[in-house]
Amino acid sequence: MTFEFLLDPNIGFVLLIGGVVLAILALFMPGTGLLELGALFALVLAGYTLINLPLNTWAIVLFVIGIIFFVLALIWRGSRRGLITLLISLTLLVVGSIFAFRSPQGGSAVNPVLAVLVTGGSAGLLWFMARKSIDAAIQRPTHDYDRLVGMVGEARTDIRGQGAVYVGGEEWTATCSVYVPAGTPVRVLRRNGLVLEVEPIKKEE
Repeated sequence: MTFEFLLDPNIGFVLLIGGVVLAILALFMPGTGLLELGALFALVLAGYTLINLPLNTWAIVLFVIGIIFFVLALIWRGSRRGLITLLISLTLLVVGSIFAFRSPQGGSAVNPVLAVLVTGGSAGLLWFMARKSIDAAIQRPTHDYDRLVGMVGEARTDIRGQGAVYVGGEEWTATCSVYVPAGTPVRVLRRNGLVLEVEPIKKEE
C-alpha cells in the first residue's frame, strides 16, 4: 500500500485540521471513544505529511497560537474581548494553515481557497459545539432532585416501609423506618434514585 497521496500538501492540511477539530470536540463530548480514535488516526496521517514535506516553522507557530487564542475566546465569550480574540484566532489559524507547507518556490503549497473554507468552517463548528457544551455544563439542571433533601411534604398514603408522599409539587415513592399515617407532615432525609427516604415531623416541630 502506498502513501503517496499523503504527500499532497492539501490532503495533509485537511488531515491536520480534521485531527485538531476531532481532538477538541473529544474534550467537550468525551465517552464514546470514536472522536478520540478519529483524531488519532487523522493526526497520525497528518504527521506523515508533516515529516515528509518542507514546512514553514513560523506558520506552524502561528497555527498553535491560533488554537490558544480560540480557547481564550471561548473563556471570554459574550464580551468585546472575546469577539476580538476570536477574530485574531481565526486570522492566525487561516494564515498558519495556508503557509504551513512550503512550496519548492518558497511560498505556500496549500490552496488558499481550500485553507480559508476548511479553517473557517472548522472554527465555526468548534465555536458552536463548544458554546453548547459549556452552557450545558454550567446551566442548573431542570430537574435538580437533590434540592428535595430537607424539604417538607405530606404523606399521601400510609407509609408502612414504603408509601407515597407529596413533596415539591410532585408525588414521590417514599420509604420510612417507622409507620407514618396518611396526612402526616414529613421531611425528606435523602434521595435514593427516584425514591425518597423521609421521617415524620413531630407536632412540636
